[in-house]
Amino acid sequence: MTLIPEKILAQVLERTTPTQKNREEILSLTEELIEKVRAAAIHAGIKAEVRIEGSVAKDTWLQEEPDIDIFIRLPNKMPRQTFEKVGLTIAKEATKGSRQIERFAEHPYLEVHTKNKTRVNIVPCYKVKPGQWLSATDRTPFHTDYVMPRLTNRLRNEIRLLKQFMKGIGVYGAEIKVGGFSGYLCELLILKYNSFIEVLESASNMKNIWLIDYEGYYEERENNLQKIFTDPLIVIDPVDKGRNAASAVREDRLVEFVAASRKFLRTPSLEFFYPKEIEALNVSQLVSEIRKRGSTLVFVKFGQVKAVPDVLWGQLYKTRRTLRKMLEQNDFEVIRDDVWSDEKQFNILVLELEQGWLPSVKKHLGPPIRKKSECQNFLRKHNGSTATLSGPYIENSRWVVEIKRRHKDVASFLAERLKDGGRQIGVPKIISHTISEDFKILLNENIARLYSAKPEFAKFVSKYLKAKPKWLERSYTNKA
Repeated sequence: MTLIPEKILAQVLERTTPTQKNREEILSLTEELIEKVRAAAIHAGIKAEVRIEGSVAKDTWLQEEPDIDIFIRLPNKMPRQTFEKVGLTIAKEATKGSRQIERFAEHPYLEVHTKNKTRVNIVPCYKVKPGQWLSATDRTPFHTDYVMPRLTNRLRNEIRLLKQFMKGIGVYGAEIKVGGFSGYLCELLILKYNSFIEVLESASNMKNIWLIDYEGYYEERENNLQKIFTDPLIVIDPVDKGRNAASAVREDRLVEFVAASRKFLRTPSLEFFYPKEIEALNVSQLVSEIRKRGSTLVFVKFGQVKAVPDVLWGQLYKTRRTLRKMLEQNDFEVIRDDVWSDEKQFNILVLELEQGWLPSVKKHLGPPIRKKSECQNFLRKHNGSTATLSGPYIENSRWVVEIKRRHKDVASFLAERLKDGGRQIGVPKIISHTISEDFKILLNENIARLYSAKPEFAKFVSKYLKAKPKWLERSYTNKA
């Protein structure tokens, strides 16, 4: 095993492990909220079981982020539409006076921010027997009941180390915006490998797939398992053998974790757990960096999208993929793309192109000479056409023409395709509605004004331009 300086891990645990005072405060707040939720359920005439779940229930929470998860277990005969409405109604009534954000996973739930800035998730689920799931959240109470008796204080510390490491490198959180590792998944990894370091060792040796079946449901049937689940990380949920507990982990987040694990095992540092805050470039530095690149940075800006954050981010990512595909199909070479949102008033898609202007002439390949009917159709279309600048002529045993390119610059091309909101090219409806009302396309340093007005956006752009992961900032050696 690689020797890791105990001093680093001790420092992390000192910061992440709740003190007795922390525990008393959080448990007191939790009990108070549970009673309020119970009272709201009774007032609504609903028979419900209210439970504390997640990291607070299992004492695996991080001192600096004591998220509280309260679950409302509702009767399994309640219709789905009623279930969703009742769950939110009870949650909102119980937390009147606090800041409330309606979120959405498979169904709506409420995120609440209390006066002491503690985040609380109040989530409805059905009260069911194992395997008789009616909603995705029905499993959570069983997750808690599964994990708790298997934990020791040492394992809780190992879980905290793993969570903080993942937070530090930016892969912690199963919400769509992040696409990373959930707290429950971290707990399962520690139960499997018994320590933070062993999880990193296993990740660092990953090749094509990382498969974990803690309960041995598919023992000696791993080939069948890989036909059922196509994800690169497969962690069979101990309470539901038909579910991959790691399905929310995007491949890019998994490989980031693998790469960071390898680097940490060779050159451990506290900065993996607590990276330095990125400093935004000033405007003159921004302009200099953009001009130095020589590429074309395209910023598509549009306003508020009326959707809960998880839905919003899913649709933003889909829109980004749609625009990238469209650009590439029209000969614009996309180097990289990204998306930023304040989840309120501003949404911005970023597409970086090798060049934003294309030649007027485009070479268009026709069918091979051996395909008689296709050749006849090609000649009929292009011979004498006003769009044909040269040809048809034969090159490498196929017909070829040189045609006038319809769109030469990316800004006018995007403007035309998005003027109706982009529905015809596949932009999701809720995004398309906002774009159809108003959008702007800004190229390169023309983003400077918005950059100056939005500090968080400025950090995002600065991070985009740098691109290097924070954990790679320290001197790199060939060993890593």
